[in-house]
Amino acid sequence: MRAVSDDVPLLSDLMPWSVGPLRLGRGWVLGPDAAALKARWEALTGGGSEAERSALFRPTRARTLRSSVPQLPGRPSSTGRLARDPGPCPEPVRVLHGPYDQQWLLPDHRLIDVARPELWRVADDGHQLFAVTQPRLPGTPGPALVFSALLPDGHAPAGRPGRVHPLYRRPGGAEPNLAPGLLDHLSHRLGQPVSAADFLAWTAAAARHSPAGCAVPLTAAPDVWAEGVELGRRVLWLHTRGAHGGERPRMPGGRRPYVRAAPPSAVPPGALSYDPDGEALHLGEGRIAPVPADAWEFHAGGARVLESWFASRTEPAEPGTLAAVRPAGWQREWTSELLELVTVLALLAELRPERARLGERIDAGPPLGAAGLRGAGVLPAPEGARRPASVLDHHEEGPEGQFALL
Repeated sequence: MRAVSDDVPLLSDLMPWSVGPLRLGRGWVLGPDAAALKARWEALTGGGSEAERSALFRPTRARTLRSSVPQLPGRPSSTGRLARDPGPCPEPVRVLHGPYDQQWLLPDHRLIDVARPELWRVADDGHQLFAVTQPRLPGTPGPALVFSALLPDGHAPAGRPGRVHPLYRRPGGAEPNLAPGLLDHLSHRLGQPVSAADFLAWTAAAARHSPAGCAVPLTAAPDVWAEGVELGRRVLWLHTRGAHGGERPRMPGGRRPYVRAAPPSAVPPGALSYDPDGEALHLGEGRIAPVPADAWEFHAGGARVLESWFASRTEPAEPGTLAAVRPAGWQREWTSELLELVTVLALLAELRPERARLGERIDAGPPLGAAGLRGAGVLPAPEGARRPASVLDHHEEGPEGQFALL
């Protein structure tokens, strides 16, 4: 791991507004299969006594069947108490679970202990990107940041959950979540316009773990900056899987992973293994190849990514719980998702040498350090920049159908 100078600015100073991870309170509201989530909702709301439904719900201090809470911003769910007015099943939405696993979530505020409404307010389909810090675990490889166009839950398989830094403070790509004056200062020092998207791309290429948190070294060399931005755009494209109009990632011909033997209808837990000689991923009797060793060994959040992804789809749930309402067997869609995940991890691994060379060029200088940013008045960011935008351009329904005031 590259040593980080004390003068390298931290992401938490450069992108000052951040939000903690979601705390679901009950795992059954999230899963890899949208139809199973709808079936869980029907099992919860379809009958039985309130005591029976409460046992299925898994109440906490934050949420019970009688909790009264506002809607999640932008989600048209009921705001009546679940005990008497559950309303229709909320349509599951795609979210980023942990570093690289795209799953489904029931977007109902009554089901989630800490849903982070401020994140839902700024999510959109065309502009917003989220940077999520990852735990620094000695002896375990892994990126300092992951990025998503989907709303991330901030989960980490091991270690401390990450904080979520939206690129924009408002939907529609309005008001970058950057220290005031940072873009102007970078543009002046580099002699070229620098946008919020450029800064995030640079961050995707240059961010590092440090003892103090995620560090983002900056450069005053225009050619190094241009190289980092170009590299970071490819990193973002891979993390977001071509979101915002790009093509989906694909391996070059001859290296593209294919299903050589279809996974069986029931893939048991622990059936995932890797054959390094044949570059093959085995799912019981199923086989996918070629799978580069770097994709198999890819770690994030303190765990091997492919093993975490597989476990979330095959680990048994406690009988009689809503989490046990799940597909009867392996889903074909999961095979397609696995092929794409292998592709993303393999292509990200191929970028490591370029990122290492970029790091050497950054360290060779000239740097833009935290002290220089303080001297220019960019740091520290004002306290208001660390809080979410307070007024947005839409109404939100509060508890029991009341309108919430922002």
